[in-house]
Amino acid sequence: MALPRRLVVAGTDTGVGKTLISALLVRGLGARYWKPIQAGLPPLSAEPGDSRQVRTLSGCPGSAILPEAYSLQHPASPHWAAEQEGIVLERQRLWPPDEEEHEALVVELAGGLMVPVTPHLLQIDVMGEWALPVVLVARAGLGAINHTLLSLEALRRRRIPVLGLVLNGEGFADNTTVLPRLGRTRLLGHVPRLPKLDPMVLDRVWRSSGMASWWPATASPPHG
Repeated sequence: MALPRRLVVAGTDTGVGKTLISALLVRGLGARYWKPIQAGLPPLSAEPGDSRQVRTLSGCPGSAILPEAYSLQHPASPHWAAEQEGIVLERQRLWPPDEEEHEALVVELAGGLMVPVTPHLLQIDVMGEWALPVVLVARAGLGAINHTLLSLEALRRRRIPVLGLVLNGEGFADNTTVLPRLGRTRLLGHVPRLPKLDPMVLDRVWRSSGMASWWPATASPPHG
């Protein structure tokens, strides 16, 4: 049975490859993309960083990239970046855009699960209100076990559904076995280090990583 096509891409930490996996899902599912909070943007950026990268990598049309709720320049946690810029992040603006139930949507988070959105609100608490299932992205190498199991435990304690795990980059072969077993979740795929990135490469990775088998109805990417 195919997995849901409206989902959240979360990471065990910053820099684990959420944007790459988001682009892979956007292309594979023919999905729209939304990043609620983008931080670390250069001044006068015409198109926010991760949104632009997802559009380039996935080959999706510009209409598939939904505007951010907040675009911040400081490369920091959302609560701190917003404070430096005199912006108050409002909870109601962090609700996923209305979409038809049959349309695919990929929501990419900023940083890890416990990142503060405001001084009194964690990102994982906002996720709990969305009731969207999560694809958790983790590094395949050193530190993956601890970070991944802690993240899965935090999600389960808040009753946030987890679709499965995607490992990104080079790492230990044992992690592909031990993490699904100890984390009591499915391994959706392992994406190796990619020296080149473009839509055609993502098509091959979609199939070779095993991710296409979880969404068999979309094994031929609609974008492209």
